[in-house]
This record gives sequence, structure tokens and C-alpha cells, in this order.
Amino acid sequence: MPELDFRAPRLFVDAPLREGERIALERNQSNYLGNVLRLAAGETILVFNGRDGEWQAAIEGRKRPDGLSIVAQTRPQDRLPDIAYVFAPLKHARLDYMVQKAVEMGASSLQPVLTRHTQVSRVNGERMRANVIEAAEQCGILSLADVAEPIALNRFLDKREASRLLVFCDEASDVAGPVQALQAVQAAGSGIDVLIGPEGGFAGEERELLLRQPSILRLSLGPRILRADTAAVAALALVQAALGDWRNSQGRTDGRVPSPLAGEG
Repeated sequence: MPELDFRAPRLFVDAPLREGERIALERNQSNYLGNVLRLAAGETILVFNGRDGEWQAAIEGRKRPDGLSIVAQTRPQDRLPDIAYVFAPLKHARLDYMVQKAVEMGASSLQPVLTRHTQVSRVNGERMRANVIEAAEQCGILSLADVAEPIALNRFLDKREASRLLVFCDEASDVAGPVQALQAVQAAGSGIDVLIGPEGGFAGEERELLLRQPSILRLSLGPRILRADTAAVAALALVQAALGDWRNSQGRTDGRVPSPLAGEG
């Protein structure tokens, strides 16, 4: 892993980044740098846009920060492993937490799905994206997870690629060793969908539909029932450790999920 500067403030900017580029700050960004961080013209921060890597930028402005001058690249752009986090939406505070943790755990996309027992039917996509950006800023992440529109579970299953591994985290599963079960999966080169259900669990017909899917691994997350936001962290940690970019201490930059160990599915 490249050495990170944990002391330097990081800011997401939705603009091209290259040496000598000048970027105007939005009002909230100016307020954050000037009034919250107490930074002034001439001081430097780190910026990223999810496409061009991370860059050092000098603050410009007289009375308050109003622009940035891009100085030099500090890290090249990387790509996240192809792991989609698929989940039943939660209420605001817990959904915020879950999105932030999924980003920290390296999910490359977030897909809300609506099930029979889903707690909420409306999802604020802008709020989700704001949480994605905040988590990326705070944790040195360069690539932003995609935020998809909510979709009914059956429609999601109809449109997903059959070659992708579906990790179905099911509280009713009898699988006792989740790490061993993941390591025994054959091909995950086409990506992984990690599915967590609602607090009330999946309905019987939903579970039957899920178990008929190709390339599925029904997974237990241990002997205790976990809240959905806790299950997100547990499931993504297991997948990253067994099949994702945690397996390589140097990290991966090609965006592919490494092929898991050979064995029976």
C-alpha cells in the first residue's frame, strides 16, 4: 500500500486534475477549508476526483479560500475490486453508517433492493452519495463507489449477470465456516454481489427465489443475529479477506477481484 499522509486534509472535487489546473471552490468547500479547518491562502491540501488520482493543491484567495491551484500528483488512480454491496435500505442514521462502512470496506457499488420486509421504500440517493464522498475523503480512498437507484429484489435478480458470484448472507443458513465456504468458491472473476437482507429477514418466497440463482453461495455470518448495518461490515470483511484485495498485502490496482482458491462450490 502506498504511504498515506493522514494529517493532510483531503477534498473531493468534481473537476479534471492535472498540474497547473485552477479550480474554483464551491461555497461549502470554501467554508470548510476557511472556517472549519482554519486554512488560508498558500497552505496545501490533497484533492481527488475519483478519476485522476490524488494531487496536492495550494489554496488561493484573499479574505477566504475561493480556489485551488493543482501542484503535483501524490498517488496515481487505482480501482476498487468488483464487489457490489446489495442491501435492503434502512432508516437515515443507520443507512448513513452502513454506506460509510461499505465504502471503507472497499465496495465498488451500492445497490439498494426493496424486499417484503424492507423498513423504508424511499432512498435519498444524494445523501448516499454525500456519505460515499465523506468516507472516501476521510479514509484516503481514491475511487468513488457508484450509487444505484433502488430496485425490487426480483428485478435486481432478473437483470444481474449470471456469471457474478452472489454471496447470499442468510441467517437461516447452516454453513458454519464462512471463510472456508468463501475460499472453496470456484470462479469470481466476473465480480461479486454481497447481499444483506432487511431487519425482518427475507420472506419465504424471496429465499426460494434467491436459492434458485446461478453462482450463489449461501453464507452464515455466525451464531448470532446481526443488525443489518453490522452485517454489512462482517460480510464485506469476510469477502475481502477470502476473495478480495485483502488477500494481497500490496493491494491491487487493476479493479478485478482475484480468482478465489479452487474447490467445490
